[in-house]
Amino acid sequence: MATARKSSSHRSTLRSSSKRSSSSSKSHRKYGPKAKKKMSKVMREYKHGKLKSGRGGKAKSRKQAIAIGLSEARRSGAKVPPPKKAA
Repeated sequence: MATARKSSSHRSTLRSSSKRSSSSSKSHRKYGPKAKKKMSKVMREYKHGKLKSGRGGKAKSRKQAIAIGLSEARRSGAKVPPPKKAA
C-alpha cells in the first residue's frame, strides 16, 4: 500500500510587522543623517589616533570614541536619542 502524502499547497505568509509601508510619513530611525556624518568623522579621527578626550588625551577605546561622537552630535543638534542615565 502506498501512503498518500498531504500536499502543502499553502504558501508561507509574511507577517505584517516585517513589511513596512513606504507611505508612512513618520521616520523610525534612531539617528539622523547629521549624526551619521558626525560619527563617521569622529571614528575616522579615532582610527588615525587624532581623537582627543576630556582634557586633551587620546581616546583609548572604541566605546570612548562612540560616546564622544554621540555627545558631539547632540551638541550640534542632530537627531540622537538622549544619553542613558546612570543607575
